Amino acid sequence: MSVPFVSTRNGLPVSLADLPFIPTPEFREGILDRVREGFRLAALFADDGPSLWAVLADDDTGTLQVGRTHLSQPSFAALTPKCPQAHLFEREIAEQFGIIPTGHPWLKPVRFHRPWNEGPDAWGRAGEPRPGVMDFYTVSGEEVHEVAVGPVHAGVIEPGHFRFQCHGEHVFHLEIALGYQHRGIERAFLAGPHPLSLKQAETLAGDTSIGHAWAYCMALEGLVGRSLSPRVDRVRGVALELERMANHVGDLGALAGDVGFLPTASYCGRIRGDWLNLSAEVCGSRLGRDWLRPGGLRHELDPGLAERMLPRVEKAWADTQDAVELLWGAASVMNRFEAAGKVDPAQAKDAGLVGVALRACGHPRDVRKDHPFGPYTAHPVAPAIAESGNVHARAWVRWNELKESHRHLAEALEALGRSPAEAAPEPLPPLALERFVVALTEGWRGEILHAAVTDGEGRFARYKVVDPSFHNWFGLALALRGEQISDFPLCNKSFNLSYCGHDL
Repeated sequence: MSVPFVSTRNGLPVSLADLPFIPTPEFREGILDRVREGFRLAALFADDGPSLWAVLADDDTGTLQVGRTHLSQPSFAALTPKCPQAHLFEREIAEQFGIIPTGHPWLKPVRFHRPWNEGPDAWGRAGEPRPGVMDFYTVSGEEVHEVAVGPVHAGVIEPGHFRFQCHGEHVFHLEIALGYQHRGIERAFLAGPHPLSLKQAETLAGDTSIGHAWAYCMALEGLVGRSLSPRVDRVRGVALELERMANHVGDLGALAGDVGFLPTASYCGRIRGDWLNLSAEVCGSRLGRDWLRPGGLRHELDPGLAERMLPRVEKAWADTQDAVELLWGAASVMNRFEAAGKVDPAQAKDAGLVGVALRACGHPRDVRKDHPFGPYTAHPVAPAIAESGNVHARAWVRWNELKESHRHLAEALEALGRSPAEAAPEPLPPLALERFVVALTEGWRGEILHAAVTDGEGRFARYKVVDPSFHNWFGLALALRGEQISDFPLCNKSFNLSYCGHDL
């Protein structure tokens, strides 16, 4: 722990002058030492320096530790063999910047957007990226066969490819290939903030508009030293919890549909719309677009509207209870949920899973509790956990999070109905020069991270986004090991990860 990483907290900036470059071997050992002591690798990324940046989170103390190193050559000793949490980050670094983590056990493309080695072999003709064209892991043996699913699916969903190695119905290994719709959002942020940057943040993962918009706003607010009033924080909390309610209700209904339990499936399909419509009541968008803005709110939640929303929340919650409680009383549903998709708790932690997927394995990490932001410092929430790590556990965590979100919503709306609306905030001043900030929120899938570095003109020199799906797709692969391939749709829905949140 003697390596000079700099300690900070969620949303608080660090001057680059106070963030020294650490010699690369010590940088690597500093990360490994902290992970062994219970920290986790929240982000690892590179820039054109070439430099590497690391963000490590101590969830027990609510602190973040940040370090960076300048590379004298475009390579470094891989962390992955000793720190599996670094696995996908290092693949991403190799692909984006041509910086090779030597000794990485499974170095291959993440988003197929740029070659990380010379020559055409890895990418197709003339070295151009060809999404999905790569060597897949294979298992050989008598009666072992391969099943390929996607990237084009039966339905209006985004592309993703799943490659199973099977013996009959038994799955030995699932490999997941994404990157078919890489949009280059991180690069689009550079030299910003631009007029479109907030829109781009809201659409990083469209069903998580509030979670990502809040992280973006928090990063900017940290870089200018803007603090928000308790009322604005509570309104933002209402927005985030409505987003969580709508998505968890939709997921529980979809899980019911996957096992053919139609009462909950059909009811939740309608009730999800009730939660979405509450967001639209405030900002005109069912997905919460244009509700938040850097420095405050684009749409206030005035006392009269808060009072009118409260009985609608109670009605939607009563309907949600009636629909979801049918699940737990159906033996056929419980038999399917409890027999499928188990993730070992130790593997979940080692692989760096976050959010619902991690809490379903008995780990109570939740940014709202561990690195509180907005209203959650004064009005904490209790993380929902389960122990078994299977489909039932992920459904049960969602159900208990719904209960906590309803409690938070009811209290917030009642308080907002008693406090006067506030005037629109002043525009933010220019961003501070040569600063680094990390902003964390707890989206409905899990931890969202936005990290920004400003240059000598106060513009974004690097902007890094980590969506919870980036951490959790490998968790789906773990859930299928040793399972029946026919359980894949149910396991997949129990994670309900975002393709575009991964592909950015």
